[in-house]
This record gives sequence, structure tokens and C-alpha cells, in this order.
Amino acid sequence: MIRHGDADAEIPEALTDEARALNSKARQVLLGHFSALASRMVPLDLILTSPLVRAVQTAQILSLAQKHEGLLRAHRSLLPETPVGALDSVLSAHADQTLALVGHQPSMGAMAAHLLGLKNFPKPVMPGTVIGLAKGDSDEAAPATLLFYAAPGQEVIEEV
Repeated sequence: MIRHGDADAEIPEALTDEARALNSKARQVLLGHFSALASRMVPLDLILTSPLVRAVQTAQILSLAQKHEGLLRAHRSLLPETPVGALDSVLSAHADQTLALVGHQPSMGAMAAHLLGLKNFPKPVMPGTVIGLAKGDSDEAAPATLLFYAAPGQEVIEEV
């Protein structure tokens, strides 16, 4: 699970918030951050992203850093403020694949908490944060286990 990087503060003239792009510093930070995490991440089968510009750009940088040659698709269930339950069907439909989900806050933190069986995610999900999860066994209380939490510019941690 990945939160998009920092976007430009200004909305382009005659457009909406959905058109805000990543700022130039965020592009550089994300490429370094995602490249540094490459050894922790398994090869991806599919990258799903919110259709908003800043999320698509984040997904493209992730794809480049991970040397991902597979699919990158926009998905409406990753739009801001989408209920957590909307992603459950997406995860079920791709249960046999390794996924990266690129979206927004509060959805990314809420979904991570949901999958870990927590009421709230205990760490801030700042722009560019990666939450590595592994699918758990079907008989476990939580559908996933935490592999790592990595916010840009901070030490990677394996417990939250």
C-alpha cells in the first residue's frame, strides 16, 4: 500500500484538485525512496492506482524504481474517501497476484489497519509512505501481516 507523493499546492487553472501533479521534489524523493525499498519488495504482478494525476505519477515512479514490466491500471476503488470495504473485492479478485495499491489518505491507512485487524493504523501515512503487507492464512484473525512501514526520509521499521 502506497500513499501518493506530495502534489503541487496550486490547482491548475480551470481544472480541479484531481489534476494536481506531483511537485518536482516529490518525484526525486519517491524515485530514491522506492529504489531503496526494492530489495524488500517482491516482484509485482500488478500496480493498481487511483485515477488522480498525483497517484498515477506515483505509480509510474514505483513501476520505474521496481523495474516493473507488468500492468499498471487505474481503479476507482482507490479514489480519495472510498470506503475500506470497496478494496476487499479488488483484493479478492487478485488474490493470486502480488499487488501495489497507490492511493490517498485516509484510505491507505484505513485499509492497512483493516487488513492488519487494527482499529486504526498506528503510524502516520505521510505522502510517499509504503506499507508492506503479506497475505495471511485464511484461519488467522487478520487477513494480512505487516512486513514493513517506510516513510520517506525515515528508517524502515518492521513493527508498528
